[in-house]
Amino acid sequence: MIDWQAIDTVLLDMDGTLLDLHYDNFFWTQHLPRRYADIHGGDPSHISEDLLNRIMAEKGSLNWYCLDYWSEQLKVDIVALKREVAHLIAPHPSTKAFLSALNDSHCNIWLVTNAHRGSLDLKLEYTDLGQHITKMVSSHEFGKPKEDPAFWQQLQQRWHFNPERTLLVDDTTSVLDSAAAFGIRHLLTLRQPDSKQALRDTLPYPAVLSFAEILPITPPSN
Repeated sequence: MIDWQAIDTVLLDMDGTLLDLHYDNFFWTQHLPRRYADIHGGDPSHISEDLLNRIMAEKGSLNWYCLDYWSEQLKVDIVALKREVAHLIAPHPSTKAFLSALNDSHCNIWLVTNAHRGSLDLKLEYTDLGQHITKMVSSHEFGKPKEDPAFWQQLQQRWHFNPERTLLVDDTTSVLDSAAAFGIRHLLTLRQPDSKQALRDTLPYPAVLSFAEILPITPPSN
């Protein structure tokens, strides 16, 4: 599925790719509505529907991912509320072995996420991702989400990489679409970003359930 000899750089998404998306889905659909009701009053079931509509209206934009934006809009401290359920933050079972194999390989490894810095810092506090990946990029640094092909242009201008010899692993189809439009050749997605939800069977890109499916990493032949 992956021709490792044709790859020099691996760009890795975080939420839903390296980390189980259950934490984020639980926070936005269950914990936040309950805590919003505690803080501001109201019926949590009605609040949940309203919040979902407001959040979905921003899908694909940088606001969708921006904790500062939602803290201001909802008049709550989103980072503090996310910390209340931080015990749910967890990598996918095959993530550690995959990152270890990448560390031992010829590839450059970058974390490229849409996560706001507040969310990224929280995930780094509760996982060992920082021990495996030294270069980390949040789309908020560029003012454009990964869904926008201009993000990839700015990323390449700041840190050069060859799109023809780059692999992007991401659980979001619209992100993979924009990366493909930019010219990133090798694309991979996940069949189960959220361990509590069903497997995704109809996907437009090659997909794995476990990173073990793309190991070992074969170095380029001399």
